[in-house]
Amino acid sequence: MEKLETKILDQLVADNIVQLHSDQTFQFASGIHSPIYTDLRLTVSYPDLRSNIADALAQLIKDQYPDVTVIGGVATAGIPHAALVADRLNLPMVYVRSKPKDHGTGKQIEGKISQQDQVVLIDDLISTGGSVIKAAQAVQREGYKVVGVVSIFSYGFPDASQNFKDVQISFTPLLTYAQLIQQLLDTDAITQDQYSKFNQWHQDPWNWK
Repeated sequence: MEKLETKILDQLVADNIVQLHSDQTFQFASGIHSPIYTDLRLTVSYPDLRSNIADALAQLIKDQYPDVTVIGGVATAGIPHAALVADRLNLPMVYVRSKPKDHGTGKQIEGKISQQDQVVLIDDLISTGGSVIKAAQAVQREGYKVVGVVSIFSYGFPDASQNFKDVQISFTPLLTYAQLIQQLLDTDAITQDQYSKFNQWHQDPWNWK
């Protein structure tokens, strides 16, 4: 893992933006019980962290999607990061609402974009990928090309990989759950037993207790 990514993971844990516990669970909206809780919306409140994230996402996009011409933010959590990354890359930015406006022109995509543009969408967290896929499809319905989706963090569930594959959209996360627990193990922040338990959840989150 790159040095900056390692630093970002350290910051996320130190600031309790990512919390991992072996003795308590959090419940996702989907009903999954989880040992991890992430609130990546907090990242914008930490100047050093948000700057590191912007630098890392910008480099990721340059490496994975070199033909990008527009950065798109997925409402709402992806918007501030998209703004920072677009600034780093000196590219135009748009953002995608969760649904079209119910007044005025009824836009769902805000900002200037053309048929020739290559759009990369940014979201903060991917679990199954459902919301960002809907945003990508909204862009596609307007006749624009989505060349990829990136996120700050992904749980790395097989469902997400399959969902992106089904709609033929490329997805590249900056950080993953697997990277997180490996780094915590490597730095002795968790024990081998805790690592095994956290890994067990990742393999079968629906039946984890």
